[in-house]
Amino acid sequence: MRRLWMSLLLVPVMVVAVATAAWASPAAPAARTANAARTANAARTAVAARAQAAAAARILQPGMTSAKVKALQRRLAALKYYPGAIDGHFGTNTLEAVWAFYEVQGLTPHNYVSSAMNRALAHPRAPKVLVRHGGANRIEISLSREVLVLYRNNKVQLISHVSSGGHYYFCNPGGGCGYAITPTGNFRTRVFMRGWVHVPLGEMYNPVFFIGTAYAIHGDTYVPLAPVSHGCVRIPMDIAAFFHKLVKVPGEPVYIR
Repeated sequence: MRRLWMSLLLVPVMVVAVATAAWASPAAPAARTANAARTANAARTAVAARAQAAAAARILQPGMTSAKVKALQRRLAALKYYPGAIDGHFGTNTLEAVWAFYEVQGLTPHNYVSSAMNRALAHPRAPKVLVRHGGANRIEISLSREVLVLYRNNKVQLISHVSSGGHYYFCNPGGGCGYAITPTGNFRTRVFMRGWVHVPLGEMYNPVFFIGTAYAIHGDTYVPLAPVSHGCVRIPMDIAAFFHKLVKVPGEPVYIR
């Protein structure tokens, strides 16, 4: 009788123990699986971060000075873009040449050298010819790409980023209002004026006029990627310093499309 009583006491204990074990046993593998997943995710994140950092370190961008920047400058200069001095420093002149290259290649311009640009540098497109029988010596300006190409003997001598009319409405301090539009058509260079010149449309540096003394290809301290001028064709200051020496004034054909 005593043995029967003791066995009856043990039955609930065993049931509880079995139930507890049945409830607890799946939790341990689940916890281990969750921990393993978190560890794997952390490892993947770390690898991605290192890869991103390595990619960022390979990007050439303004402010950098290196042999790779010098190689970039040499390549751009060989393709007739103007990166400034071949000194290995990625300054404003080099950035503007990078923009011009992006524009000619039909790529979205960036303030750095992207992988797409690196690929294009190896196999670059020539600028699209706007006027096939426009003369051996001529200036072509594409408003859709915001780029100027100067030809000598039907060969590209210079490619420059430009900023044309911004299509905004403005009024001159001296009177008269209008929309900031760069005229399209066939023109010729008219007059060159040295230094900073004040005209009704604003202030311009070393302007080479192609419509009277109102519209010109000229230097400016602000030549962004966006078209922002009143109607003239802005070129970078470093290029404006010598551009007039490369063209015939008066008489050089200017084609704007």
